[in-house]
Amino acid sequence: MFDILAILTSAVFIVWIFRHLKLPAILAYLVAGMLVGEHGLAWTQAQVDYEHFAELGIVFLLFTLGLEFSLPKLVAMRHLVLAVGSLQVGISLVLFMSLALLFGQSLSSAFVIGGILALSSTAIVIRQLSESGATKRKSGQLAVAVLLFQDVAVVPLLIITPMLTQEGESSMMFALIVALVKGVFVVGLLWFIGKWLLPRVFNLVAQVRTDELFVLTTLLVTLLASALTQWFGLSMALGAFLAGMMLGESQYKHQLEADIRPYRDILLGLFFVTVGMKLDIKVLMSEPVLIVGLMISFMVIKVLVVRFLAVRAGESVKDAWAGGIMLSQMGEFGFVLIALASQMSLLSVEVASALLGSGVISMAMTPYLINNARRWSVWLSHDRKIDTHELEHLPQEKQLKDHVIICGFGRIGQTVSRFLKQEGIDFVAIDIDPLRVSTSREAGEKILFGSSRQAELLHAAGLDKAKLVVIAFGEDKQSIEVIQKVRSLSPKVPILVRTRNDDQLDQMQQAGANEVVPESLEGSLMLVSQVLSLSGVPFSRIIRRVQRERKNHYNHLHGFFQGEHTDMSSGAKGRIEFAHAILLTDDAYAIGHTLLSLNLASRRVHIIALRRGEQEIEEPDEKTVLMAQDTLVLRGKPRRIERTERYLQKGE
Repeated sequence: MFDILAILTSAVFIVWIFRHLKLPAILAYLVAGMLVGEHGLAWTQAQVDYEHFAELGIVFLLFTLGLEFSLPKLVAMRHLVLAVGSLQVGISLVLFMSLALLFGQSLSSAFVIGGILALSSTAIVIRQLSESGATKRKSGQLAVAVLLFQDVAVVPLLIITPMLTQEGESSMMFALIVALVKGVFVVGLLWFIGKWLLPRVFNLVAQVRTDELFVLTTLLVTLLASALTQWFGLSMALGAFLAGMMLGESQYKHQLEADIRPYRDILLGLFFVTVGMKLDIKVLMSEPVLIVGLMISFMVIKVLVVRFLAVRAGESVKDAWAGGIMLSQMGEFGFVLIALASQMSLLSVEVASALLGSGVISMAMTPYLINNARRWSVWLSHDRKIDTHELEHLPQEKQLKDHVIICGFGRIGQTVSRFLKQEGIDFVAIDIDPLRVSTSREAGEKILFGSSRQAELLHAAGLDKAKLVVIAFGEDKQSIEVIQKVRSLSPKVPILVRTRNDDQLDQMQQAGANEVVPESLEGSLMLVSQVLSLSGVPFSRIIRRVQRERKNHYNHLHGFFQGEHTDMSSGAKGRIEFAHAILLTDDAYAIGHTLLSLNLASRRVHIIALRRGEQEIEEPDEKTVLMAQDTLVLRGKPRRIERTERYLQKGE
């Protein structure tokens, strides 16, 4: 119990510090392991007892990776994946393996070291690219393509590494052939199960509408697939990856990922803590030059390899440099291979500690590298066609005042700007796409390059003197962050937000948005307007109805009757309001009560309509007395609807 308390206490405290410093949580877990491990404060001793349990974190990580592994996506990016990704892994592995042999490592150890250093961090790079909006750039797509192949390459590396302890080349070759045959058989078996059996199983489970059963089924499928591959003498992670890949094209992909995420994150954190326990701080302190030299060496080599291959594949020199800089760090699967090789005695404690130390530092530098990769690539390639540094400042013109700031200058943002210009209203746009910014600048638009979440850019756009901020890019998570940043800098400026639907409407309003315009609901209003017009309803009445809906914040448009394929994952159920009809039975508690006395508003549900016989009453009066066989149509989140139905029927 003391060991567990020590791990949890150090992990919570250090993760909190690292997140405040905007450093990856993986690094925090590694540092926590260093702190409590035998080479640190020695608060834990029996690390072997829970090390096997922590390996389930890798199993769940590979399962979610399989869910994200899209065959259509791979086919669409096959040129970059094959021309750059495959050769990057192969060339990097050979180079690092050769260097390890020169420094006196055995063939098996050199192979493991080559595999460790050839991989980059999928978790950190993808997250950083998504947050900065750089996935739409060519350099970001290049990085994603290489990471996609690296994620596939992890699987054979996990299979081969345990077999390197086989004595003799013939026995090792025989073992690899046997493993290949087993792998083909297992892949075929899991493909058959995943294609024909699992969808039917999850259809039956989903119809029960029980979150607990869905979670249990997800865990069972993951562990059964892992146990199957382990029974055949292969890696548990391989089975989890294959199971995830088979379910990746199913309609339950997002719900499966949401259900498995808490278990994955906790157990993966525990795994990295156990990896950190193996990191000998004395080696880091005694050999700082070795650690830094190793880190600089493998990072420079990886940058040059990616740069060479990307240019050879037809990419621009600028994008090639940027992609190489983004992929220069060691990856989280490198730590997995270090742990596996240490268990097999393929790496000495000194070598493992040196690799861990250099990997930790390289990963800590990754957010800074990605944020500056574009600027450095422009300098390295001498390509000044789109100098993003210059695009971060507006040309010197008259002082901005009473203008509109448009965050996101895509199709929607540009449409807004055209109407503003027609009315003679000044505006400034902010966009993350350097080509779009440069082209718009050439056309005479006032536009800044960068993220709307940066206070410096908002100040440069004259936020303190703006009369309105329009957030037009439609990504809910990024929009909420921009709202919070704008509201922290200017408490009174009106904020208008465009969103694709009403999932996050309440959260945006709570963050400080004055108006939220959901595209799906506005599209519904436009369709309704046309339907009513063609049905003969006077135009003035249509306008009044539409204006009333907008004034009531689309109140009647929220909530809908879910269908068989509606996303019922825990994340969606926490955001979306559904419509639900409740038929009052003859002995229902609510019979004889008025709607006012039931006070359903306190339960945070809204009455859409009351149906009595053949008559439907929209927004019934609060003094209405409910009768047996009345049907109440309510809108609210699923949990609240369930509790309200129990209250109406049983009074509980």
